[in-house]
Amino acid sequence: MPFLDAGASNITQLQYPRDFKTQITPNDTQRTTLIVAGVYILVIAILWHVPYLKLIIYPFKLLTVGFHEMSHAFMGVLTCAHVHSIQLDPDEGGVTALSGGIQWLTLPAGYLGSSFIGASLIACGFDTNASKVASLVLAVFFLFTLWWARRNLLTWALILGMSGLIVLFWFVGGGVALRYLVLFIGVMSCLYVLWDVVDDTIARKVNSSDASAFAEICGCFPSQVWGVIWLIQALIFFALGVIVGLVAFKESAAEQKQQSEHFLPVPGSQSGAMIISPCVLLVTCFALGIERLISFI
Repeated sequence: MPFLDAGASNITQLQYPRDFKTQITPNDTQRTTLIVAGVYILVIAILWHVPYLKLIIYPFKLLTVGFHEMSHAFMGVLTCAHVHSIQLDPDEGGVTALSGGIQWLTLPAGYLGSSFIGASLIACGFDTNASKVASLVLAVFFLFTLWWARRNLLTWALILGMSGLIVLFWFVGGGVALRYLVLFIGVMSCLYVLWDVVDDTIARKVNSSDASAFAEICGCFPSQVWGVIWLIQALIFFALGVIVGLVAFKESAAEQKQQSEHFLPVPGSQSGAMIISPCVLLVTCFALGIERLISFI
């Protein structure tokens, strides 16, 4: 019969918490990313309420509204709904016209989907290559949104501008600038969701909000309670985005730069001779946007 050391099980049990603590401890590159994210939060909070200066973040607010409406639409598709249209308005509002589907899934998908997108972008903002992948995924979402919003000029102008900005940042610093742009969009999206949930459901009751419509369908809680539940879920997504970024992307800035040169490199780089453009989908969005804007004019 083999001898079992009584203290061995305790050592094994203590090993996992210590490993997890090591995994979430930021290295120098991750610490810089966290500092930048903190600066983003501070700057966004200041610009949010300063007249004229708040116009700087206005396009990113509209983008988050677009994420919100896009999440409604994609959940509608997953629940066999027909998506008629997506519309954004200059007052930072939006509406997704659906028929069919499962409302108790499509209604909360707006807040929860946009906060999940924001958290995913925050996690990808810790790594250059992950930011490139996130940009391509956004490009696919943009193409679907352009189709659903084909009659809304503001949505087309917004996606056109954001696609051009992402393409521009892809070419700066070998993708480093893109990483910080993706991080900013993620932070902005999460903060906007938190503010919107508090403003529409907790601080004041908006009868036309998703929470009010959801409360009418479920009937078990008032809209303010659902607002609190969604707020907690959005905070959890925010925290998980940071944790995933810390755990998954431990490469230093130098290692990320080296890896980026061999993964979807920009034209003109040493490894980019075989690739005409790593931003095909984004450029497609850009071209489609120009064509659509001309048709509107």
